Amino acid sequence: MLERLRQLLRARRTRSVADDTAPRAREFLRRIAGDLSNPLARLRFDPRKAGLAWLLAGINVALVVLVMTGISFIAVGMLRDLADEQGQARVQLAGAVAREDLRRMGEDALSAARILADRPTLQRLLAQGNVESIPPFLRRFCETAGMDACGVFEGDKLVAEAGASVPWSDIVTANAEQGERFLVTPESSKYPMLGAVTRVSNPPDVRVFIVRLMDEKLARALSAHVGLDVRLINYRAFSAAPVNDFTSLHSAGLADGRSAVQRVPALDLYASSFPVFASTGEVIALIETRLPAAAIDTSTGRLIRRLILAAIVLSVLAVIAGIILGQLVAAPIEALTDSAVRLGQGDFSTSIPTRGPAEVGALARTMEDMRHNLVDLTGTLRRHEAEARAVLAGIVEGVYAVDKNRTIRYLNPQAAKLLGVNPEDAVGRFCGDVLNPRWIDGRRPCDFNCPIILARREGSAKNVEHLQTGDRGLRTTVITSSDLAEGLQVQVIRDETELEAVRRARDTVLANISHEFRTPLAAQLASIELLRDGLTTMSTDQQRELVLSLERGTQRLTRLIDNLLESVRIEAGQLSIRRQSVDLGTVIEEARALIESLLTQREQTLEVSIPEDLPPIDGDAQRLTQVFVNLIANANKFAPEGSAIRIGATHADGSVTAWVEDEGTGLPPGAEGSIFERFSRGPEVEPEPGGLGLGLWIVKSIIERHNGRITALRTPEGRMRFSFTLPAGAPGQEFPE
Repeated sequence: MLERLRQLLRARRTRSVADDTAPRAREFLRRIAGDLSNPLARLRFDPRKAGLAWLLAGINVALVVLVMTGISFIAVGMLRDLADEQGQARVQLAGAVAREDLRRMGEDALSAARILADRPTLQRLLAQGNVESIPPFLRRFCETAGMDACGVFEGDKLVAEAGASVPWSDIVTANAEQGERFLVTPESSKYPMLGAVTRVSNPPDVRVFIVRLMDEKLARALSAHVGLDVRLINYRAFSAAPVNDFTSLHSAGLADGRSAVQRVPALDLYASSFPVFASTGEVIALIETRLPAAAIDTSTGRLIRRLILAAIVLSVLAVIAGIILGQLVAAPIEALTDSAVRLGQGDFSTSIPTRGPAEVGALARTMEDMRHNLVDLTGTLRRHEAEARAVLAGIVEGVYAVDKNRTIRYLNPQAAKLLGVNPEDAVGRFCGDVLNPRWIDGRRPCDFNCPIILARREGSAKNVEHLQTGDRGLRTTVITSSDLAEGLQVQVIRDETELEAVRRARDTVLANISHEFRTPLAAQLASIELLRDGLTTMSTDQQRELVLSLERGTQRLTRLIDNLLESVRIEAGQLSIRRQSVDLGTVIEEARALIESLLTQREQTLEVSIPEDLPPIDGDAQRLTQVFVNLIANANKFAPEGSAIRIGATHADGSVTAWVEDEGTGLPPGAEGSIFERFSRGPEVEPEPGGLGLGLWIVKSIIERHNGRITALRTPEGRMRFSFTLPAGAPGQEFPE
């Protein structure tokens, strides 16, 4: 109203309005005077007269107060629940730790009993029959070990005891029922007991008992360790005691068999109960842990006060922010009103401001919003296109899209790489010219067996195509085509050339296996027939030669089967290595024994030269024997008859290097690495059938699983050498099986 009055007065001073300005100003002043003369009018709320800024501020304050009150109420309840859970968790954790401490104390008692039984002093006193000197010795040991009682029994007779007086008859009975570690709650004792027993090695009929009382002293020690009040309750005493505040807690723990935790309102504390069972299932004791509820409630109350204080501060800040926000929202409307008033008075130079809410400058802001919407929509479309391209670029298969004329409109990098083309050059070309399928009977498949045309009739199609891809040669592919959608048709092309090669390799391997098995089996069958027909006419030497031939054939079949089974285990990841200290000389001798007959057949000798101070190897003896058997068999096959096969080894820098070398023809240039591949076979000049190509691959797999490496090279002397390096183990080192 004051602003309106100032406008009227300014208009009168500038004489820019009509002569009726003064009457309107007087009428306006009378209205102000009437409002000021009526106090009730000032107190009565009229939304039509309230300022927008204060209206927004009031709504904001009401919402903030409502939200903060609800959040505070919920948060206080959650804090109390969380505090209750924390208190229960603390006493439960303390009880679990105390029970674990008791279990560990039982283990310590067993260790102490074993130490006591192994003491030479005790064995000497028992052997001399000096029973009078044993109790002082036991007393010092019990005090040192932190035990309450120690006893020595010869048979069922107590020879000596020290420490607290305990019912040894009940303890002996518990030992007979539970074994070397026992828990017992004697009727004649106030406290449960834990202990252990072990036999003295000399004389063997003497047993040593170690006992620890589960008394107040032990409870104080457990309390100091877990940080809460711990009490050990004799189960016999509990079952005979009257009902109290903890009876329901302990009963719940016994019913559960593991633990129970409760808040005891009468004593205002949290408590947990953990039953302690003997190995026979008998309840021995109850572990009771206590935590005053005040320790939890104090922290909870502190957090609640801080929460309420934070809520008040945030409410005040929200009120201030609401007032400021109301002013910011109302200011553009006030400016728009002022501009409209001036425009109505004939001031056409005033422009309509476009800042503020959507109601201000509706037309200009609508156009601006439309522009923003178009920009956002374009950005969204570009983002979706980039995401689609990223997905198509990330999949393994090739993807390309064609239009209704089978012209390529898109080609992902995988498809371009498979076809050996540049994506930019392929787009816009006929798909048959880019894929270049192999012609069938003088015709191109695009003309009579195109999966794109077939998919348009049936909805989808799949076809095997052989594509000429330039540098990569002929590729076998499977093309899956979808139906035409919105002018585009998508095809997925998968390269199965390697899969076809694997199938061919599989067929070749099966053929080789059949051949390799048939040859020794045929030779063995012939030897058996000759041996059967000449049992009465052949000389002993001739029969021995036939038996040796059968043995060699059997060994060859055994090696083939072993290599096949070993390759399957390696491929399935089932080749396990047992770590142990292995003597390389022993491994070589075992390999010599397994391969001796093959060496004898070709009149070859095995020369072994390893240093006497060669350290042991950290590895699997059986697998390493297999390594030497395969390497020696490989040398036996390629080395000339009557030649020597040499085995040597050295050690340096914590590793052992061993080698097997022969005087064979060796490998062709560039084959040093491929010879270790699966199903890789030797050159065509092999003196015997090539085998399955698994032996050296198995050797490499075993060496690599020993964290070693293997190489094949030609020595300066012209020999072929297979050398491998393995980590050396420490002398005398033992490894778990």
